[in-house]
Amino acid sequence: MIQTEEDYPLLGSSQTTQKQTPGWGHRHILAFLAFLGFFNVYCMRVNLSVAMVDMVKTVHDNKTSTSEDCPDPNLNSTKTDNDGEFDWSTSLQDYILGSFFYGYIVTQIPGGWMAEKFGGKWMFGGGVLCTAILTLATPLAARYSVGVFIAVRVLEGLGEGVTFPAMHAMWGKWGPLYERSKLTGFSYAGAQMGTVFALPLSGWLCDQHNFLGGWPSVFYVFGALGCLWFIVWSCFTYNTPSDHPYISREEREYIESSVGKKEDIKTPWLDIIKCPAVWGVCIAHFSNNWGFYTMLTTLPSYMKNVLKFDLKTNSLLSALPYLGCWFGQTTSGLIADYLRSHGYLSTVTTRRVFTFFGLAVPGILMICVKFAGCNHYVAVALLVLCLTAGGFTMGGFQVNHIDLSPNFAGVLMGMSNSWATIPGFLGPAVVGWLTHKHDTREQWQIVFYISAAIYIFGAVAYSLLARGTVQEWNEPVRGVTFRHKSSPENRHQVQYQKQPIIIE
Repeated sequence: MIQTEEDYPLLGSSQTTQKQTPGWGHRHILAFLAFLGFFNVYCMRVNLSVAMVDMVKTVHDNKTSTSEDCPDPNLNSTKTDNDGEFDWSTSLQDYILGSFFYGYIVTQIPGGWMAEKFGGKWMFGGGVLCTAILTLATPLAARYSVGVFIAVRVLEGLGEGVTFPAMHAMWGKWGPLYERSKLTGFSYAGAQMGTVFALPLSGWLCDQHNFLGGWPSVFYVFGALGCLWFIVWSCFTYNTPSDHPYISREEREYIESSVGKKEDIKTPWLDIIKCPAVWGVCIAHFSNNWGFYTMLTTLPSYMKNVLKFDLKTNSLLSALPYLGCWFGQTTSGLIADYLRSHGYLSTVTTRRVFTFFGLAVPGILMICVKFAGCNHYVAVALLVLCLTAGGFTMGGFQVNHIDLSPNFAGVLMGMSNSWATIPGFLGPAVVGWLTHKHDTREQWQIVFYISAAIYIFGAVAYSLLARGTVQEWNEPVRGVTFRHKSSPENRHQVQYQKQPIIIE
């Protein structure tokens, strides 16, 4: 009888503990450079949202009705209009900011597939370099025409679209079984730290009109940093452990005993599409990003228009949610790998627990926004808690692609991130449709209820569909499995032999 993962002993059983290679290794260098890569990627992604304020002239929009529930502390203050270079309407600004996602969604699956075929090193590095060059060209494009500016943003999305799938493909080759959560979590947390760094620095650069030339310097600085990072990345990273000329034999064997060696395998598209566990990851990813984009792109509008508090004017409060998400991502990876490596929880249980916590808790907190009233500090606290809890999904579905298929982790990330990109432009559109005439607390509460429902649906659906072991279509030869009683996680690892063999 074939046992499932849940049949194996848990709660600290020594049978499930895998020996690890002590000390610093080249996999840690990869994680650090990937951290800096995502740091640069998100600096170049979010800088426009700050620079846009200095680029355009002040636009006054009139709503049919706005909330009068909360007092306006700035009612008697004197406000000066911004005299920017461009006379763009609010709707055009929203379209410019969202145009990035139209390119971003296109290259997710192709990026993952090409990373599996040709290596993630140049796909990831090339994606960052492409974005960096386009970032350097942004001021020239904006001053030439708004159409060219939008085209540049779409092209930046195309470049960045390959980054997460490509990095997932690399961790499919570099991430040992009981280290993949913390290594992946640390590297992806660079995105949140980049946002924390970019928001205040972009504001400071915009203010340096005499010394640095104002808003164009935002794009020049971050674009140059991206190009410098690419040089370092090119010199010190390799697609697989077997490609690395300086890696120790112990570390290479330790990694390859967990994930296998690089194989040129045809992508089993039909099997992937039919796999319930893959759909569970896609649903969870969509649900997580719906709430994420709602909170970080539209909730500031709620606080400004309804609570009469401009979150973007306070750099400390603006950074706190991203710091919370960074903390959740890095912490969850460490905890998840500890629980799995010491046998306290199986992989599938770990992924379910962390995903349910990371989706259900933000869903509940979104409902609680109603009870914050006009207290903007409570609203910010709820936002921080939402993003911190959401960061714990890094120990859940966000690394589950590698559990299911180390050979096709890049393709799986491309699929799930394609679905997860849809909320980037659909979520704000729904918010705009609900609040474009009546910008009141009652209308916004509908927004929060929708987000909460999507969050909780994703938590439940993933819990039902999740799996924690390598799927059979990951293997190059059908019916060839390896079982080891001391490690339930390895029971689907392949032994690449011509004849089917089962090792007990």
